[in-house]
Amino acid sequence: MAKAAQKRIAGQNEATVKILRLGLFLPTLISIVLRLLFRRSSLPPSKGSIAIYVLTFCPSFFLSTYLIKIGTTRRDPTTGLLISYGEDLSQPGVTEWCFDILYITWTCQIGSGAFGEWFWYLYLVIPLYAIWKVWSSVLYPYFIGSRNSSPADATDDAPAASKRQEKLRKRSEKGDPRVKAQAVKR
Repeated sequence: MAKAAQKRIAGQNEATVKILRLGLFLPTLISIVLRLLFRRSSLPPSKGSIAIYVLTFCPSFFLSTYLIKIGTTRRDPTTGLLISYGEDLSQPGVTEWCFDILYITWTCQIGSGAFGEWFWYLYLVIPLYAIWKVWSSVLYPYFIGSRNSSPADATDDAPAASKRQEKLRKRSEKGDPRVKAQAVKR
């Protein structure tokens, strides 16, 4: 059973690593082609657009190589058996955020080639999302969320009953034969 999961993760990782390797150069190539087709007046690109491209390419390159490194599967060269399936690249959290940054970078690269340098403003989604995440998960609960809790809430140790438990309790109070009274073990 565990081998099947490892093989599934290895297959997903191999496909994802291929996409990441293509993503290292394909958005740049598409951007240049779109510039040639739709925006010949922007050739050669200005120093500002080259600077933006280089500044955003550096984290994109770092994240791509990092994800390729942790997601690459290792196989025995003689038998082809799976030695290591690498880290699961579809896991939530930091890995997911790395992919989000890569996708936004690739979109900005291609969009700036097709529509203009103003498309790089989409890149501001990344720091805005980071600020929102810090606010909603750290600052708000720590500073403002603590004011909203009352002392009565802190002393109430009984967990809230689920909808199913409430329904069963009401049935048992009515004497419904479908509900059997069970002793609670503690």
